[in-house]
Amino acid sequence: MRLKDIKDPSFLKALSVPECAELASEIRTFLVENVAKTGGHLSSNLGVVELTIALHKMFDSPQDKIIFDVGHQGYVHKILTGRAGDFSRLRKIDGLSGFLKRDESVHDVFEAGHSSTSLAAAAGMLFAKNHNKDIGHVVAVIGDGALASGMALESLNFLGHHPDLNPVIILNDNEMSISENVGHLARMLTRLRMKRSYRSFRRRAAKLVPGRFRKLTTKIENRVKGFLTGTTYFESLGYRYYGPLDGHDLKGLCKAFEVVKRNPSPTVIHVRTKKGKGYPPAENDNRGLWHGVPPFDVESGAFKKTARDDSLSYSEIVARYLESHAEKNKAFYVLTPAMAEGSALTDFCDKFPDQFIDTGIAEATAVTLAGSLALFGVKPFLSIYSTFLQRAYDQVLHDVARQKAPVIFGIDRSGIVGGDGETHQGIYDIPMLSHIPNVTIAHPRNAEELLGILRHAFTHEKGPFFVRYAKMTTRFSDEWLDHEEKITPSWKEILPGKDATVIAFGEMVNELEKRIKASGRSIRLIDARYLKPLDEETLERVDVDRPLVVHEESTLSGGLGERVLSHLAARDRVPARFSALGFRDAYIGQGSRKEILVRQNLDADSVIATVKRMLDAS
Repeated sequence: MRLKDIKDPSFLKALSVPECAELASEIRTFLVENVAKTGGHLSSNLGVVELTIALHKMFDSPQDKIIFDVGHQGYVHKILTGRAGDFSRLRKIDGLSGFLKRDESVHDVFEAGHSSTSLAAAAGMLFAKNHNKDIGHVVAVIGDGALASGMALESLNFLGHHPDLNPVIILNDNEMSISENVGHLARMLTRLRMKRSYRSFRRRAAKLVPGRFRKLTTKIENRVKGFLTGTTYFESLGYRYYGPLDGHDLKGLCKAFEVVKRNPSPTVIHVRTKKGKGYPPAENDNRGLWHGVPPFDVESGAFKKTARDDSLSYSEIVARYLESHAEKNKAFYVLTPAMAEGSALTDFCDKFPDQFIDTGIAEATAVTLAGSLALFGVKPFLSIYSTFLQRAYDQVLHDVARQKAPVIFGIDRSGIVGGDGETHQGIYDIPMLSHIPNVTIAHPRNAEELLGILRHAFTHEKGPFFVRYAKMTTRFSDEWLDHEEKITPSWKEILPGKDATVIAFGEMVNELEKRIKASGRSIRLIDARYLKPLDEETLERVDVDRPLVVHEESTLSGGLGERVLSHLAARDRVPARFSALGFRDAYIGQGSRKEILVRQNLDADSVIATVKRMLDAS
């Protein structure tokens, strides 16, 4: 069967183990060839090929609910459920999602773009099973990195408290999430990997126990096994534990799944997989370079370059500044919640290991930890994606801002992020943060402005300071690191004009500058590089009798436009003609930044067109 001819997973029931192994090889080739063209999550999917085949062979989706934590390791699942023909449009606008999507397939039972949600989702389905007879077995596939996150541990504890439920939890252990795993749980799993499989030990344990103690076999076995492995972690929480098993052994996986299907209590199956298996550049990667990849050359494994030689990503520029700061300041830490590679911090970690803290997939811990550092005289810089900052809102509000802790937050991936779609668009943090007292929010339009804002941020002591920057490249020179100019909270006039005023921030300011000059219109352009506090002096000089447009690559509700209008209205200066341009009340799907902005009428040409309409209507 050609992969593109697959309609649903039922065909797997008739395949022998050797035939399934041949299918696994074909899927790996297909994944490498297709992701090389589109970009996407490669290593995680190459690592779960046999595991996903075995799951669909032994369980009956969609009646049996298979939940993939995060969802970016669901490419094999998509192929086996009839979507191989759509992979040419993977992560493209109107194309196949890079995550699970309920409206794509009945086999996608739960959507997730953030990690560690699968166990709570499984709990919901198991309780729903009391009222919904269409639910069969509930299987959650979760990685070793995601399992260490707070939400996953909470759910693991909760499910273990209900022995009448029977979730099948597949612990996909590849010794790495996006970055290297950290913490006690990671060390515990390392010890478990070094031991023989539980099932093998269980057979031996029965022979070691004297006959008169046979009724106590399970308790004795657990105590002895606990002594040998140094842990009874899963058993102590109420689970039957099997493993570690070879996650690439189809025959062994199928046997294990057949056993646990008959188990009436909560079960953990610990499987070991190799991230990137079958493609040497990904298989040999120990830094997360092949987790999420741009298009690449299959033969050489080289990523296809898109940036100019004199350009760096904003993440790389921030990292360069942090390295220069660390050379002169020892009472300083850089923190990240498991995103060292994505935020370009691996070089910093190598150069300054004693000044680098990776909390793992634990955003809330990272924020409160940083707040505590700041309150006790040590400067922290927390690098975190906009989409992941959402997971630590309570900690920002109570543990940092309320105590005026001077933490510097580098909000990476602010604005449109492209192929990752709804769950990763960085368009919600401005409304989330702007209403919180004691915070400062900035978003530069180029590298020089970014560095000037960072210099000021490192002298700011009156509360948290948020520096937003996009998933983009910009022109950069190392010489700029030696400059001393600080950019304090203020806006900047980029172009003078008397016919209308446009207020914007970030890369859009540069794009609008070019379009306004080309339009020949007398339009004043203001760079709102500080989103909070507002530059009240500049706003007082805005001509409210002429059209005023505020553009933001953010959701409108609670955004800059609303705050500008509210400020002017409070001073009885309501603009005669006003337009706030941003994302309205909807989730924004995948696609390139340019495609999305054009579709939403938020590109520079659309902004100029809006100004022209307002002028023509006057």
